[in-house]
Order: sequence, then C-alpha cells, then structure tokens
Amino acid sequence: MVAIPLLAALSACGPVPVEQAEVTCLRDAELAVRPRTNVAVGIGTGFDGDTRGFGSVSVDLSGDYLMGRDPAQVYDRCVQRRSGQPPRRPLADQPGWTG
Repeated sequence: MVAIPLLAALSACGPVPVEQAEVTCLRDAELAVRPRTNVAVGIGTGFDGDTRGFGSVSVDLSGDYLMGRDPAQVYDRCVQRRSGQPPRRPLADQPGWTG
C-alpha cells in the first residue's frame, strides 16, 4: 500500500516538456542578470476612520547573479536539468528575453 503513493510522488519529479522548461527557466536567466525588486506603497482607511500608510519591499536575488554567471549558460543548464533535453532555441531568441 505504501508503494502506490511513493510511485505517484516520484512520477511528479520527472522531466517536464522542453517548452515548459524554457518558459520556467527564462526567469532564472533574468535573475542571473539583475535582482528583481518590488516596492508597494499606499494609504488606506480603516473601519474606525483612521488613515494609515502601508508598504512592502521584496527582493529576489539569485546565486547565479552573485556568482556572475552568464545568463545564457544558466538558461541552458536549467532547461537541460528540468526537461532532460537541450533548449530548442538559444536564450537570445526566446520571446520576452530582454537581457
């Protein structure tokens, strides 16, 4: 009985289609170029009528960026690791790549 859930869990770890890996790995390549930041600031009113400010800051920072790795190599390795196949086209030819 334990074998069935274990097999289901292991099959979820298998390779993904190369097209899906290319889309997913585009983000890894982008993070190898520069950190991604997001800043949100606003003002709201509570139920009691008080006005309050709020804000948040987030930073996505990759080890590839810190190590100065080439984004094209990061992309190629990522696609190979996730799909078991090389990318169909290089990073520079991917739609949405701004480098």
